[in-house]
Amino acid sequence: MAEAETTNNLERETVPKVITFLSSLLQRVAESNDHIRRLQSQKISVFHGLTRPTISIRSYLERIFKYANCSPSCFVVAYVYLDRFVQMQPSLPINSFNVHRLLITSVLVSAKFMDDIYYNNAYYAKVGGISTVEMNLLELDFLFGLGFQLNVTPSDFHTYCSFLQREMWMQSPLQHLAEPSLNIGRPLKIHCCFNEDESTHQQQLAV
Repeated sequence: MAEAETTNNLERETVPKVITFLSSLLQRVAESNDHIRRLQSQKISVFHGLTRPTISIRSYLERIFKYANCSPSCFVVAYVYLDRFVQMQPSLPINSFNVHRLLITSVLVSAKFMDDIYYNNAYYAKVGGISTVEMNLLELDFLFGLGFQLNVTPSDFHTYCSFLQREMWMQSPLQHLAEPSLNIGRPLKIHCCFNEDESTHQQQLAV
């Protein structure tokens, strides 16, 4: 038992910080919209499950990172896509019933757009715990929901990276000493800094 716990801790240490803090951000957004969902009706889509998945958002993202083998930058771009999707589909806010399917789909689309080498839909379906048919349907619905707006400029990347870095900085126990770095690596190699109001951005994502 102790050996398994040590192995799990070592694996988590190798996970990029962007995974940890993206999951934290999405967890808060999902919980906020879960509360709204109880107060008012929301549109049901192909991304909604009948029940909440038992796996946490963080564990799900870590699983995707471990098996999908896509670059850390893909997760920032996936975050951009998620934000664009909810802004273009305001009747489909992120909540606990759809966040997992939205995540696996956004990362799939991001990897195809960003990386030179990526796995096919059947593989992503296994990673995400869904069927290949469902994965194909989710990808198509997501692309139409985005209006096929997949291009992410360096400026866009920089802005969203700054939001994630702010999330990291706010939760760091040493935040008063230094600002941590996302260390996302290739391919855009942009220094992440703060240049916009985080609360406004989170409100848009939660709508």
